[in-house]
Amino acid sequence: MEFSATNHESGVVVVRVEGQLIVGNRQELKALIQDALDEGKRRFLIDFMNTGYIDSSGLGALVSISKKIRDQGGKLRLAGLNEDLRSLFELTKLDTLFAIDASTDQALAMF
Repeated sequence: MEFSATNHESGVVVVRVEGQLIVGNRQELKALIQDALDEGKRRFLIDFMNTGYIDSSGLGALVSISKKIRDQGGKLRLAGLNEDLRSLFELTKLDTLFAIDASTDQALAMF
């Protein structure tokens, strides 16, 4: 499991989630986002193209991250959810909370 963050030329922080977002690593993702917020970054894209699984604590972390970004006047988009993850977001109604795009290119164009 690994998280990586890059600054896109448009100023969007692109965070890639590799593997799974679960109870054991959710704090790492939250810390990565918080560090970027502390640096003044306000636009975030979380890319799930290489993510196979998100557990309930991972979903909770995403909700927390979304609130933190919104509270600081920022914007968050998600991209690259596979069919199972997309269904998970729909079943939990989180697809109404998050802006979800099929690809990172689509998401970046929406900022």
